Order: sequence, then C-alpha cells, then structure tokens
Amino acid sequence: MYHGASMRDLVDFGIEKLEREDVRYGDIRLSEIETEVINVKNGAVEAIKSSESRGYGIRVIDGGWGFASSADLSEKGIEETIKRAKKIARASSKASGKIDIKDIEVFEDTYTTPYEKDPFKVELEEKLDLLMEVDDRLDIDDKIKVRKCNFNAWKTDKIFASTEGAMIEQELVKTGGGLNVNVSDGEDTQKRSYPNAFGGDFHSSGYEFFESLDLLGNAEETAQEGVDLLDAEQCPEGEMDIILNTNQLALQVHESAGHPTELDRALGTEASYAGTSFLTPDKLEDFRYGAENVNIVSDATAQGGLGTFGYDDEGARAKKIDLVKDGLFVGYQASREGAAEVGVDVSGNMRADGWENLPIVRMTNINLEPGDWTKDEIVEETDRGIIFDGIKSWSIDDKRLNFQFGTEAGYLVEDGEITELIKNPTYTGITYEFWKRCDAIAGEEDWRLHGVPNCGKGEPPQTMQVGHGCAPSRFSDIRVGVGEW
Repeated sequence: MYHGASMRDLVDFGIEKLEREDVRYGDIRLSEIETEVINVKNGAVEAIKSSESRGYGIRVIDGGWGFASSADLSEKGIEETIKRAKKIARASSKASGKIDIKDIEVFEDTYTTPYEKDPFKVELEEKLDLLMEVDDRLDIDDKIKVRKCNFNAWKTDKIFASTEGAMIEQELVKTGGGLNVNVSDGEDTQKRSYPNAFGGDFHSSGYEFFESLDLLGNAEETAQEGVDLLDAEQCPEGEMDIILNTNQLALQVHESAGHPTELDRALGTEASYAGTSFLTPDKLEDFRYGAENVNIVSDATAQGGLGTFGYDDEGARAKKIDLVKDGLFVGYQASREGAAEVGVDVSGNMRADGWENLPIVRMTNINLEPGDWTKDEIVEETDRGIIFDGIKSWSIDDKRLNFQFGTEAGYLVEDGEITELIKNPTYTGITYEFWKRCDAIAGEEDWRLHGVPNCGKGEPPQTMQVGHGCAPSRFSDIRVGVGEW
C-alpha cells in the first residue's frame, strides 16, 4: 500500500494549495483501507476476499459546502479535486444560507488502535483451518441445513489536515467473526447464531479478539439450540416482563437511542434514507426519555469499541458525552455545523465510511451505562417473563418511536427460574414508554460492548461500523407475541 512520507507529502501539498485558495475553510482526508473476509459454508470455502483502496476527500466552505474526492494520488489530481470542491460549494451556496461551524480545539497528533496481533499478518491457512474445524463441530444433526462461519478484518490508515492547522494521523484496526446455523424439519425453519447475528461480533482490536470469541467452544451448543428450537413452544401472547440479553439490547439501543439522538435527523437534514427523529431540539433538557436508572452515552473512547478512534473526520477529538442522563434527554450527536446551529457541544461523531464519501453524523459507541443488579438477581426477581436473545428481525418507524423486535430464541422465566426454551419471541412498544419501564439494569460484571458493522445511513448510502455497550436489563409489562390486544 501507499505508505509513509508520500501520504504526508500529498496531504501537505493539499493543505498548502487550500490555504492559497480563497476559501473560508478547507480540509483533506487521505485514507488507505485494507479488508479481508473469509466465509465457510457447509464444509466448503464460500469466499476469500481481500481488497485495498486508497484516495482522498476534500471539503471546502466557499459560500456553501463543497466536497469532492479522487483516487488520483498526484499533485495534479489534488489540484483538480480542489477545483471541483470549490465549484460544488459555489453552486450549493445558492440553496443554502450562511454556513457557521463551531470552533474546536485544533490538534497535531497520532492515534493507533491498541492491538496485539495484526490480523493481516496471521497466515490465511491458520484462519481457514480454524473456520473449517468450527464448521465440522456445527455438523451435529441432519436438520441443520446450512452451516456458516466467518472471519472479518479491516485496517484504515488515514491523515486528516485542515486549514485551521489540524494534522492527525490514525491507524484503525478492527477484527471479528461469528457462526450460525439454519435448521429445518420440513415444517418449521429456525436460526441460531453466536456470538450475535449478522456476522457475529467485532471490536477495534487485533486477531486476539477473534480468538477470544472461542467459536470452537461454542459451536456445538449453538447448533444444538438451533435444533431444539424446532420443537420449542411458541412465544406466549400478552403483557409480561422481558429481559433483553446484551446482543438484543445493543440493537434496541442502536435503533431507539442511537439514531434519534443524531442531530441531523432531529433537524430534518437526514430524512429520506432512514427517517428523522422524535427527539427534536425543543425537547432537549426537558423530555423524559426513560426511567431514572437509564443513562445512555456516546463514547468514542471506549476500549475495544467498534466505534472507537482518536479523532473524527472533522478533526474533533474522540470523547464521551451524555445523551440521556437519569432518564432525561440531554444531548445530541452533533457536527460542527449542527452544534453551531442548535447551541450544543461538538460531539466528535462526524465520519465517512471511506475516502470517497462526505462525513456525516454517525454513531460511535452508544452505550447504556451499567446498573447495580446482576443478571442472576434480575432473573430471580422476575415472577413471569421472557429472556430475549439473538437478533432476528426489527421494525421501527421513521421517527424512531413505534417498534417491533424479534429474536432467535427466548427463555421463559417463571417464579425466578428459567423454565423452557421458546421460539419466535417478539415484543413491541413505543420508545419513550418502553425505556420508562426499564426497572433493572445489570452491572459492570455483565456489561458487554458489541460491534455492529452494518449501520446504514445517508444518501447515497454509507455503511458504518459502530458499537453498543450494555448489560442485561429488564422492562416491565411489555407486549409480547403476535396476538391482538
């Protein structure tokens, strides 16, 4: 890949050129992205894919915002890209008002993901051998029709510089994987995954995180539970307490807390791809989002989080901010422009999924802070309820209010004990009513930080990697099942 002084030289040239232009503000972000994906299906290698991509994006304020990108790694290429960005800015100024951006501290710094084993230096044969052994352990019953396991890794080297004086170099490394089975007896079909659906779990870390998932040690149990679901009872219908395990609670946080606290959604500037938000600026500091024990933060500094980094794509330093404090809605994920418009702090959440795309407000690690229970205590203090585990389906309206979620498996709780496995569990609610019914959150010993590699937003769409930390939590009197009420 294109490394070292050459990257820095190009960025230096770009900034010097921007500083000579008659623009109010400019920045350049040069990135090199390396990926590797290995998929095994039913005892055979389904895919081994690796890719390398390099290029840069340039933003300017010249009346309005302008952005242009290129893979032409030459001084001439940078000059032409600046011209295109300026042309777009002048055109956009005809439709936009005056652009204000909030001041931030300007840094010259470097950041590297803490990791022990570079996933790209681990031999391909070692990864394949492990996945093939995992596949073999999944093959326990004829009812298992599809077996899958996978390994994924990403590495991004990027330099950000601005006409304000920022110069930031980062190396971001992310790794993970998972397994799943599809089972059928001819009449019913079920699915079971580990450690989560949609590819597993992922961290900002090295190959050591993939090893820590222990896919080998969890393969047979996961496969067996998939088979057992075929004979399990259907989810009951009615209202009862529910306990969300961390993999499902991570999705709940993502959809009903992460997206609605993105300021561009609240302002209506992000709408067509995935909707707006019920958390409009008039509700800030004055709206009860949940129970008093509910504290939700945006934390780009969380160790190992898939949304962890040193600086965002505006040069803002990674930070932890409150979104919901003691149940009250208190903060937004905000860009420099959005923060100036609404009068809130810059959150450090502006990111693009590649050099060719414009940074937009994106989740980092949106975490539900730990409570003071243990998971065992929550179960023991539940008279009748369901534990939900493993993401299966979700639906939420475009203001992030009305939702329905389904998981791969459920566990019935009666008189403080787990009594049976149930299939097709679903629950439904309205976001702020649901979170007001959160009456127990487990503590740090049960808290886990999950990685979500496929968050979609923007038009044209961008796919971002984000994280969600949480501990198993209970919600009282929630509608479950598919009956009528």
